[in-house]
Amino acid sequence: MRFPKSMNAAILVGQNKPLVVDRVELPRELEVGQVLVKIHCSGICGSQLGEIDGAKGEDKYLPHLLGHEASGIVQSVGAGVKFVKPGNHVVLHWRKSQGIESIPPRYTWNGKPLNAGLIATFNDYAIVSENRVTRVDATTDMEIASLFGCAVTTGFGVAENNAKIKLGESVVVFGAGGVGLNIVQAANLLSAYPIIAVDLHDDRLELAKAFGATHTINSNKADAKAKIKEVLGDQGVDAFIDNTGQPAIIEMGYDLTSSKGRVVLVGVPRKGNNVNIYSLPLHFGKTISGSHGGESIPHEDIPRYQKLLDAGRIQLKPLITDYFLLSEINTAIQKMRDGEITGRCLIKMDN
Repeated sequence: MRFPKSMNAAILVGQNKPLVVDRVELPRELEVGQVLVKIHCSGICGSQLGEIDGAKGEDKYLPHLLGHEASGIVQSVGAGVKFVKPGNHVVLHWRKSQGIESIPPRYTWNGKPLNAGLIATFNDYAIVSENRVTRVDATTDMEIASLFGCAVTTGFGVAENNAKIKLGESVVVFGAGGVGLNIVQAANLLSAYPIIAVDLHDDRLELAKAFGATHTINSNKADAKAKIKEVLGDQGVDAFIDNTGQPAIIEMGYDLTSSKGRVVLVGVPRKGNNVNIYSLPLHFGKTISGSHGGESIPHEDIPRYQKLLDAGRIQLKPLITDYFLLSEINTAIQKMRDGEITGRCLIKMDN
């Protein structure tokens, strides 16, 4: 298979600036543990919007590439790679999996080094570390496969590993985007009840119902805290999962959870936006914790979730609601910011 000299890529050149789509030069050969993938499509996660906005503080690696969930076909592999080979269909993910952790690729742009880390997917080719790709069957829908890179593995992992939802427990999912919808779906699969989805947009809440939410609340139109209490009475929430990273919502969740309830933080507050809580309940069973991609293990979890998909136990295609070309990525990002994307949008590569 051919080794391309260059690729189209979306480059972050500065915080709070549009991405620049341009040609980027690839190195002439792969290093130990690297895998060259021809990207089919990539999802956009809310964390990329946070990177663009500098939510975690100063970005010391500008300019750099972005993206961490995609599907594609392996073109070439470097020395030592043993879990994938050319021709394999793969999922690209940011969570570590089996295989070698390589050095980052040495891309160049306009004759200067361009940072990318161990995975970047807003480009039509990608050199990634072996432990950031997982093989899937060649018959797998490549659009759905891209969702296994983050939206599915994070959402299901949050339900399984972080919230540890049990049958009949009450769950509140605050923020019904791509990850939130999969948390709702996983909670439904785990027989939680009630499952309350909260969002600012009615179209997302309608989709949440289709994925298993028993109650929905538009927090732009109603007092979410009062409505949640109305559903649960004095029992308190067993698991409150926040995808927004808004301190006020995290504090609300902490207040609403039962004496032994769990608050799970998927969204990350901007640097400096601190959360204020009364810590005494933490000594008596209440917990608050952050999720790191649902603590997923891609090479173990993706086959499990694929089995559920093949058996018709979960649905993923309805999660994909919008498509854009790489040249349209800034439009896609703006529509995400404006709440015009209902589920997950995919960037389809035209290579």
